[in-house]
Amino acid sequence: MVTASRTPSLSRAELRSVFDHGGSDECAGELVGIEVEAAALDPVTGAAVPYEGERGVRALLASLAAEPGAEPEYDRGALVGVRLAGGGAVSLEHGGAVEFSSPPARCVAELAGTGGRALRELAERARRFGFALVPGGQYPCTAIDEVRWVPHSRTPLMRRHFARLGEAGAWGPRVMSMTLSTQATFDFGSPADLGEKLRTLVAASTPAAALFVNAPMEAGRPCGMLSRRMHYLSRTDPWRTRVVPVTLREDFSVDLFVDWALSLPMIHRATPDGGRRSVPQVPFGTLLTEGFEDGTRPDLLDWRAHLSQMFTDVRLRETLETRAFDGPPFGAFTAVPAFWSGLTYHRPSRLAAWELLRGAGPRQHGEALDDIARRGLAARFDGRPVREVAAELLRLSADGLRARIAAGLERPAALACLDPLHEVLATEATFAERTLALWREDPTSFPERFVAAHRIP
Repeated sequence: MVTASRTPSLSRAELRSVFDHGGSDECAGELVGIEVEAAALDPVTGAAVPYEGERGVRALLASLAAEPGAEPEYDRGALVGVRLAGGGAVSLEHGGAVEFSSPPARCVAELAGTGGRALRELAERARRFGFALVPGGQYPCTAIDEVRWVPHSRTPLMRRHFARLGEAGAWGPRVMSMTLSTQATFDFGSPADLGEKLRTLVAASTPAAALFVNAPMEAGRPCGMLSRRMHYLSRTDPWRTRVVPVTLREDFSVDLFVDWALSLPMIHRATPDGGRRSVPQVPFGTLLTEGFEDGTRPDLLDWRAHLSQMFTDVRLRETLETRAFDGPPFGAFTAVPAFWSGLTYHRPSRLAAWELLRGAGPRQHGEALDDIARRGLAARFDGRPVREVAAELLRLSADGLRARIAAGLERPAALACLDPLHEVLATEATFAERTLALWREDPTSFPERFVAAHRIP
């Protein structure tokens, strides 16, 4: 490695600048965004659609890229994404899942309208190529040896990273290629506002995940879990996944988070051709002083890329990104931003949720996550029934949405987005358990019936 000056290439102030949104106690924007990952499936067999070919996911991207105003994104010559002319983007995950990322919306109801239209248009285009787009928690009919890997340059680097971890990274390739989720993003303002929101979202992610379990199938058969995705995540790079201890601290500060991120190695770095390359496996803080193998040292783009290589239940960058939930069926996809918006953007609900959950540490969260992966709402969280904790969080979220509606910050339609979660609690049947019931009706025809029931129309 080339020896560089001992002066770090980025100052502490520059590292903090990513999270510096001004000094106001509340954030000014309060926008909300969503990312929906959908499996690309053959409508009859449920098999994963390949990247290549006239009816592959690359062909779908190419058709989108041909639209006026669209901007294709390449990874060393491979088409892997498209920025849409109307805002938002479509990209491919490692195993071929199609991800739609919305532009930020002013409220949940607006996001439900624009996001729903965009997803239906995307699904209609996929239908022209002979496949269906199906949101959820995992590819239901695919085994790991059947994965159709997308030619991302970062894919072999990620697989090598997980292999280096040994048993701690054993499930990494499955998380990369087979799991699906629906994520939401939220704004924050001052350091105090950031700490308050982050603590609450991290603490609530674990019990609330029981409302969304939706990954009970693997290779066309029940896998013994209600969320194989959550089970995999609990066994994938424990240093950068799930619940990060500093994010639950009462005295959380940006500096504590920066110190944690500096202690972890970067996995890969951008190249001029749109690809990624490996980097020395040393803490990012060491790279700041010793540099990369080519003699350069990290800049802010590298720092932002490093933050994106964290797979925590709540990812902190310029926004707060909630990542704990399995993706729900399409008819319930707006429940994710609605649930989080009610807790994030209404301070009384946020504070009440923290009071409900404070005191549970990383160990309690880890034990509960494993239990929820197996038993869903029947699990326990820090000695309490998960069902009761999740029901209280849902009540607080609904209160938060009502308060925002009364203040003119949200539309009344947002409350209906929570209806699928109220139904889960009322029937005590999670999305996963409904899928298992569908399989029990007739295992032979399950793939076709599952796709028909859950594809984006």
